[in-house]
Amino acid sequence: MGKRDKSKSSTQQPPVSLILPPSLYLGPCSAASSEPFLTAQSITDVLSIGATPAEKFDGVSYHRISISDSPSPSISKACDSARTIIDAALKFHNGTGKILVHCSAGISRSPTVVAAYLMRHHQMSLNDALRQIVQARPQASPNPGFMRQLKEMEMELFGSVTVDVDEMPRKEKDRLVLFSEGSDAATSS
Repeated sequence: MGKRDKSKSSTQQPPVSLILPPSLYLGPCSAASSEPFLTAQSITDVLSIGATPAEKFDGVSYHRISISDSPSPSISKACDSARTIIDAALKFHNGTGKILVHCSAGISRSPTVVAAYLMRHHQMSLNDALRQIVQARPQASPNPGFMRQLKEMEMELFGSVTVDVDEMPRKEKDRLVLFSEGSDAATSS
């Protein structure tokens, strides 16, 4: 294996995942400050969950929802606000708007908000929403408090809970197995 070329690594696009093609992206805060990424993907809106981008660019609408990445904060209001913002962004330019949803690392807060959006707006079960997210972004791992609240939200929306874990597996490969197509490991009996 060769050495990494440091001069190129600083210009590479940040690791971002396309969750709902062609318009809903999930990633770290660095992506929101990457003009090459925002331009290449024609991002019209950025939704920051907790973290704030270091730099903002013309032609992109920036939105922020404050929530800390700890098990105790309620996600209900944040998810409702996020749904309104995401819906408006995706309807932008006659339905061709694109949005990047991010938190600090794109691991807990922003995947939680996107899972809630998929459940409420696309009538996905929590298992299906997390499968969609984890298959595109294996590092996604809502914290235990957010998982509990997502399960409560699913019960309110659909009358059942489809995820039988209280905490996401620590290893990416284990999350991928848990939420693989055809796997019933995450599904309650």
